[in-house]
Amino acid sequence: MRSSRRVGSDGDRIRLFVGLPLPAGAVEGLAAWQAQGHLEAEDVRTVASENVHITLAFLGSRPESELPEIVRVVWAAARQATPPTLTVERYRETRSVGMLVLAEDDGAAAALAGDLQDRLERLGVYQREQRPWLPHVTVLRFSRRPALRPPVPDLGPVSPSDAAIYHSVLRKGGAQYRIVESVALGGG
Repeated sequence: MRSSRRVGSDGDRIRLFVGLPLPAGAVEGLAAWQAQGHLEAEDVRTVASENVHITLAFLGSRPESELPEIVRVVWAAARQATPPTLTVERYRETRSVGMLVLAEDDGAAAALAGDLQDRLERLGVYQREQRPWLPHVTVLRFSRRPALRPPVPDLGPVSPSDAAIYHSVLRKGGAQYRIVESVALGGG
């Protein structure tokens, strides 16, 4: 388990989410794809390489005192998980983000997300969304949908090896994410 205990909260609340950091090769491939200009449009902000990840559960603003129990729950779910293998399937836009939707053959990422969300709900720090969990990587943000149709990058199989608790710090230029705690998937 890796940790950076200095969280730096605003008061005693911190904005948290749990996600899968992408392997370095996938991050480099995404950065190269973004640099090719496929995502250029007015009022569009690409997501910085250091912020790309696959979100498993967004917890929002939580009391910092809950962090040790959240770490325990994430650690337990991650240690029992099978490391997933995902591939880029398609590009999709919502009302505020552009994303690469990921596909998986074995269901390992969905199983981890479901188990983790169940555990976090039982802990009382998470409320499951009404829509099904969708594995994706957010690659751009916007206030007005640009209706882009970029080719999808060929990243090959993407196999995250860790689950992480992120502290999201909101800034004028966009959120910055810091890993608070990281644990290997499958006890590796």
